[in-house]
Amino acid sequence: MIVPMNRSLIRILGVTVAAASLLSACETIGPAIGMKPSGGAAASPGAPGAKPAAGASSTAQPMPPLQSSEQSGLKDGIELYNKGGFNDAIKRLGAPDVAGGAKATQLQALKYTAFSYCVTMRQTLCRQSFEKAFKLDPAFDLAPGEHGHPLWGPVFARAKKSGK
Repeated sequence: MIVPMNRSLIRILGVTVAAASLLSACETIGPAIGMKPSGGAAASPGAPGAKPAAGASSTAQPMPPLQSSEQSGLKDGIELYNKGGFNDAIKRLGAPDVAGGAKATQLQALKYTAFSYCVTMRQTLCRQSFEKAFKLDPAFDLAPGEHGHPLWGPVFARAKKSGK
């Protein structure tokens, strides 16, 4: 028996496909939220062969820097986005502690807000988020791996073109 698909099921299927596409087409965002790459040439302070800071013991473990409310909020919002909680990510990234933060924080929040709108098929809101980012910083741009994304790539290009 063939079951007709209702709008709700079609929307869920669309979001699922979009999320799968999103997760397979994007670069990692670890550096954007303060995570260090797992490999690389730079030695961390606690790594073998790294020199301790002047006056520090070679066995002392560095304390992780305290995160401000805006940094914590940005990290939370990006984590929600990465877990597929796009509507919750939009809310968290738009909260006063994040949206009223430093320019770099606002730009990251607007970018992930736009991504969230695009993957939930709300292109107008996606474009408006990109436009807000361009108003905040006319040089705003996506990472190279983000430009060609099938959902937000074209929306970003239209927003950039309309801002000129």
